[in-house]
Amino acid sequence: MTDISSAKILIVASDGFEESELFGPREILLGRGAKVTLASPDMKPIQATVHDDPGKTIRPDLTIDQARAEDFDALILPGGVRNPDHLRMNAAAIDLIRSFADAGKPIAAICHGPWLLVEADLVRGRTATSWPSIRTDLKNAGANVVDRPAVTDGNIVTSRNPDDVPAFTEALIQLVEQAPAESDARQTSEAPA
Repeated sequence: MTDISSAKILIVASDGFEESELFGPREILLGRGAKVTLASPDMKPIQATVHDDPGKTIRPDLTIDQARAEDFDALILPGGVRNPDHLRMNAAAIDLIRSFADAGKPIAAICHGPWLLVEADLVRGRTATSWPSIRTDLKNAGANVVDRPAVTDGNIVTSRNPDDVPAFTEALIQLVEQAPAESDARQTSEAPA
């Protein structure tokens, strides 16, 4: 069991992430005592979007190539359109996501972030949610798609949009603190609409 106050959380993002979907969970987790690390394709500052407008920038702590699943308790994949679209073409990012999945560690993806779960072939047979425009992609990849603020299936949490950040982050915290006996034991739970 890992208390969130001692957890190490990795966020993977690139330019075009939705501002509140990275900064929101990051602030909540830091406020609860977690250590939060940001990885990106390189060490240049990355810029958020607020819908389609430019947002804040943030400097990564390490590159995706330097990140190792064994060094973290969980992974967050923020949305935005450009960010996951860019990262799903990055083999190192997909390999890193798969390494978290193989270890049974919590993975949380919000908005367009589940595109990365599709690319890593992690939604087949799972219940998930996302931004409405990529739900067909999730269905085509074998997911049972629902419309809920936060959906947990096994070690994966998915959410729909920036309004869901509190439910999304709380679902991730619960997963981190659960420490399941077996990494492949799966239970599906849905936050109320």
